[in-house]
Amino acid sequence: QVQLVESGGGSVQAGGSLRLSCRATGSIFGANTMGWYRQAPGKQRELVAAITSGGSTNYADSVKGRFTISRDNAKNTVYLQMGSLKFEDTAVYYCNAAYGSTWYRGPYWGQGTQVTVSS
Repeated sequence: QVQLVESGGGSVQAGGSLRLSCRATGSIFGANTMGWYRQAPGKQRELVAAITSGGSTNYADSVKGRFTISRDNAKNTVYLQMGSLKFEDTAVYYCNAAYGSTWYRGPYWGQGTQVTVSS
């Protein structure tokens, strides 16, 4: 059974930084694309960043240059380093796992972690 467990959310002032972590258990991590999505109140869930098992990355235009996604295959963990945070980055952030190399969201989700940026 695949489980994704996020950690690292919290409250920060605008301009600050946070790092999110997502650890995967079960047979999903090795040859799969991991992604971070976010959902703000009243808005649809959107892709923030994703990374394939080979290290290719994809970012939303709104976070390019500010966020960095990375993965540690030995630890079955994917990270999202967020910098220069803005008020509009406030959302619940979800980890996602998809089979193969794809920028489409996969079937597995974490429980979500809240990120709140105060202006």
